[in-house]
Amino acid sequence: MADAVIKRVRTRHFQNAKEQGIKITGLTSYDMLTAAIFDQAGIDFLLVGDSAGNNVFGYDTTLPVTLDQLIPLTRAVAGAVKRAFVVGDMPFGSYETGPDEALHSAFRFMKETGAHAVKLEGGVRSAEQIRRIVSAGIPVMAHIGFTPQSEHQLGGHVIQGRGEGVEQLLADAHAVEDAGAFAVVLEMVPAEAAKRVTDELKIPTISVGAGPHTTGQLLVWTDWAGLTQGRIPSFVKQYANLSQVLTDAAKAWTADVVSGAYPGPENSYQG
Repeated sequence: MADAVIKRVRTRHFQNAKEQGIKITGLTSYDMLTAAIFDQAGIDFLLVGDSAGNNVFGYDTTLPVTLDQLIPLTRAVAGAVKRAFVVGDMPFGSYETGPDEALHSAFRFMKETGAHAVKLEGGVRSAEQIRRIVSAGIPVMAHIGFTPQSEHQLGGHVIQGRGEGVEQLLADAHAVEDAGAFAVVLEMVPAEAAKRVTDELKIPTISVGAGPHTTGQLLVWTDWAGLTQGRIPSFVKQYANLSQVLTDAAKAWTADVVSGAYPGPENSYQG
């Protein structure tokens, strides 16, 4: 969807991409530095995901992440971009009890961060929450398939939409579209199932490990850039090894300090 004439990506650009067969690009971001870089690179949307639990706060899962933790991260990202569409991820416990709680949480995201939309997990079970938020004028990106906030109920990181499960996937997809979501993330579902959902829906579909047949692709940037420590999902292609780059730089700086090479005259104020 990269296009020099688009000064700011809007929800209509997502729909135009779906109708015109143009691919949408998305990455997570949790700070102003990466947000500005990804924005300048032409990434279409940035998700301030609850994956910050793993990549910022050091939690084992996304479940402990709170709205109060995500709001300052989202504010930093939204304030750093000129073109990219910024989506705030509604964390576990901020919308499940019903439409009123969901709307209150969405209001906080929009008023306190400058985000352009919110994302929440769940299909049929979250349809009323989506409908309520959208009716208040707030765009919603839905998220179905494997939903990390429900990993204990789903039995861990298990592919969704296989066999008879495709019917539930389709039911969830149609439910969020009918509720007014402008796009839907499909995570960890077979490529064939994702294609079927994409073909049936009018709204764009965004793949997280759901194959090539969706309208767009989304990845956690630390996985994509080689910063993640430990297991990386098999659907991720690494485009850099920043962990090694930073390790080498830190070792070089340490060696210079120990040897006295840093700071040299060019790094010192002369007076």
